Amino acid sequence: MVPVLSLWLPVLVAAVLVFVASSVIHMFLGYHSNDRSATPDEDGAMDALRGLGLDPGNYAIPHAGSMEVMKSEEFQEKARRGPSAFLTLLPPNPQARMGRQLGQWFVYCIAVGLVTAYASGLALGPGAEYMAVFKMVSVVAFMGYAMALAQDAIWSFQGWAATARSMFDGLIYALLTGGAFGWLWP
Repeated sequence: MVPVLSLWLPVLVAAVLVFVASSVIHMFLGYHSNDRSATPDEDGAMDALRGLGLDPGNYAIPHAGSMEVMKSEEFQEKARRGPSAFLTLLPPNPQARMGRQLGQWFVYCIAVGLVTAYASGLALGPGAEYMAVFKMVSVVAFMGYAMALAQDAIWSFQGWAATARSMFDGLIYALLTGGAFGWLWP
């Protein structure tokens, strides 16, 4: 067993590698450019949403607050008539808050690294071979970076292609994490 505290350096190095890789992926490679579609009459849609005075957050249309409402004829008619949507509204000019989101992403990378360190430290002892560490760490990190993304495709109807691209990113992050831990394993 290897204690988590003795794995602080691979956790930090992996977080930095993942942070840099994600920046390269999203800023330069461009394969996520089709993850979201344009809205016809974007200005009209923005004006309509702005007119509702909604706060940033997640919305469901139509919205049923309970199973009783969901079973009601009024709700059923709204659902039949459509459109149905899950809508996420961001604050105005979210790019201006990018620093906060990048900071949260880095903290998340550290959190994935810590959970990965804990699980791998339980399974592997000091002096474990590089490939044993690489495989164990990569699998655990993949679960942290990628597996839950499928839920958005299943429940929120995010396209499977966009989900697969994000899961591919998670695979890259997992392999970088595995490499950092394998290299720096005590």
